[in-house]
Amino acid sequence: MPNTTKQSVWTSRFLIVTGLVLSGCGQQEPAQKPEPQAEAKPATPPVPDNIQEAAKAFLGTETEVLVFGDLAKNGKQEFLAVNRPPKPPKGMSAGGLITRAVIAEDDGGKWNEVFRCDEHLKNSKGYLGLTPLDPVTGWRLQYEENAERGLELYFMPLQPAGASPIMPIGVRWNPASKRYQSLDRNYEHFLSELPALDTARSRLR
Repeated sequence: MPNTTKQSVWTSRFLIVTGLVLSGCGQQEPAQKPEPQAEAKPATPPVPDNIQEAAKAFLGTETEVLVFGDLAKNGKQEFLAVNRPPKPPKGMSAGGLITRAVIAEDDGGKWNEVFRCDEHLKNSKGYLGLTPLDPVTGWRLQYEENAERGLELYFMPLQPAGASPIMPIGVRWNPASKRYQSLDRNYEHFLSELPALDTARSRLR
């Protein structure tokens, strides 16, 4: 009888363990959640042919239109176009580098230049405040579109290696004067233009 009792106990344990194993085999692993897909960025609208042709008329065939639309928030269509250097200066990254830039405005089907960046920063009234006195051969440009103020641009003259850094020159549309003007160092107040750079030099003597 003792042997029979032991066999019954071991048989019961075997059946319990077997049942647990079988019940475990019947369970399916929870399905893995699919990884969330990154939201697709809206495609950049193609540049209309009339804007591309106007940009070429201002800056030549090697022209890149960066942005277009109601840039000044004044109800008029404008575009910002630039020329880029063939290759960046030694030791500099190519990001944001330009040699020239133009903002043009559509006036009844005719495109008029309202701002230009080449060796200096200029508009129809003269040289923008804070523009360097010496000619600049290249700039680093950053820009953003503000829902209220419109297009905001920041120009930094390229400096030789080891030169002291220069704060970017801020430029945006001034609704009061109805033209693009530069801003003071705090980017709060608009600065008046200079009719000629010789005037600026004479003030520094």
